[in-house]
Amino acid sequence: MTIKVGDRAPSGSFKHITGEGMEEISTDDLFGGKKVVLFSLPGAFTPTCSAKHLPGFVRHAGDLKGKGVDTIACMSVNDAFVMDAWGKDQSVGDAVVMLADGNGDYAKALGLDFDASGFGMGTRAQRFAMIVEDGTVTTLNVEEPGAFEVSSAEAMLAKL
Repeated sequence: MTIKVGDRAPSGSFKHITGEGMEEISTDDLFGGKKVVLFSLPGAFTPTCSAKHLPGFVRHAGDLKGKGVDTIACMSVNDAFVMDAWGKDQSVGDAVVMLADGNGDYAKALGLDFDASGFGMGTRAQRFAMIVEDGTVTTLNVEEPGAFEVSSAEAMLAKL
């Protein structure tokens, strides 16, 4: 079943790299008492993800935070080392938290996973963006396969 607006975000955890090394962050810590924009994409270093999706959130981080967003987080079914390297490659700095959903467990819990084995990528997360306020989904924009329109930073800004 796919998550929808008004639902509580499912419990789960992600890996990410910090100055202290690899750490785990729970959804309770990520979403609890905060307004979070979580966006997801099929893969680090992939064309649309690297040219448009992530750069848009880096470019508009100040605008999003100016509208009350506490955290902007990028999730992908990649490992934490790949997400860290991609964040460095994209000059993310502290604008966006790079979250690894390495086994796709959170994408599955959301009901937003898909089979990309035809592209040699296995199970991946769909391209989407959502606003989560204190653990409740208030906005959910899921892209049609191959599209990049409703999950952009600009689309999220329009929802705030």
